[in-house]
Amino acid sequence: MTAVLRVMLDQLVAPTDNDLKVASGELVRALIAHAPQGCEVEGIAPAAGGDGIAALSIPGMAGVRRTSLPRRELAGALQLGVATGIGGGMIHAPSLFAPLVKHDRVHNNDQTSVTVWDLRPWDAPDELSRSSVAWHKAMLKRAVKHADAVVVPTHAMARRLGEIARLGDHIRVISGAAPEGFRVPTDEIGRRRELDLPEGYVVLAGTSAESDALAAGFGAVARSGHDVPVVVMDAGEGEEPAIAEIAAAAGVPARLVHVRGALADADRGAVFGAAVAYVAPSMRAVFPWRTVEAMALGVPVIAADSDDLREVVVDGGTLVPTSGVDAADALGAALADALGSTTAAERLAVMAADRGRVFSWLEAADKIWALHAEL
Repeated sequence: MTAVLRVMLDQLVAPTDNDLKVASGELVRALIAHAPQGCEVEGIAPAAGGDGIAALSIPGMAGVRRTSLPRRELAGALQLGVATGIGGGMIHAPSLFAPLVKHDRVHNNDQTSVTVWDLRPWDAPDELSRSSVAWHKAMLKRAVKHADAVVVPTHAMARRLGEIARLGDHIRVISGAAPEGFRVPTDEIGRRRELDLPEGYVVLAGTSAESDALAAGFGAVARSGHDVPVVVMDAGEGEEPAIAEIAAAAGVPARLVHVRGALADADRGAVFGAAVAYVAPSMRAVFPWRTVEAMALGVPVIAADSDDLREVVVDGGTLVPTSGVDAADALGAALADALGSTTAAERLAVMAADRGRVFSWLEAADKIWALHAEL
């Protein structure tokens, strides 16, 4: 008898977050590639048309069950626990977007696991819309009642989530990774030209939200003593003026600031290809996607010594204690050291590349298969 793991693919049909879209695609491909003998993978996706349908053409997937509701309406139904017709069997969701309803794991082998990558709805709710915060909080409450496992990417986040919700031993740690085959593309120079970027810069990532800590990142550049451009990835739409103001207040002139939004994998690889360092100043409980990508490509990493970054970076970069001190000063001193000599930069690049090889979607897939076998 064939065992079927059904994966929620809403982010491939109607993406709301670029990192969740990438993670969903990478994970389902890895689950297919490493499916145990006698097991296969199916998808569950909301109704959609056009590009949404094309995105579900994943080689090796046994099939896709489509719901009658588009993503927005389906999200509301899931929040309320309304019957959607997609429950039953083994279900894994790369987010909280899942049918979290009462089911019988013992007799019917019904299982539902969900994933939490970012605790912003609980730790910095003012930075999100009220509807988004309400949805995430409602879905976590449903997970407490009905999820057989809640996956998080770090042990630090597991501890923090355990403080937020009574999940007990239902929390499991399975890390994310850079996209499979993530690299600096052969046409990197052309891609950077299309993005209108210079050569040789410090990379930051985030929005103007306070918890993304771009002010500390810009401050680090300003206080490093190096007149180097700064490229910001993942900015929100229309945030260029706000981020430019943050940079100016931190001491980085507008002529050195290049703000870009969410970029495709190859474009991010091209951006990292000309980076002299990546600075990760945020202390928020979130999986640091760009930090992992920077390490995968051997970019020197300067990171705030938060619980999550400490666990992810380990010896793959310079971890800077920022508690009780001026974060910009502390990060700036570390950045000055990294940029101060070729030897220091090369050492950090090797450390980053070594650590970057630890993260793998295939390993994550193996752990998810093992999790459902255990359940």
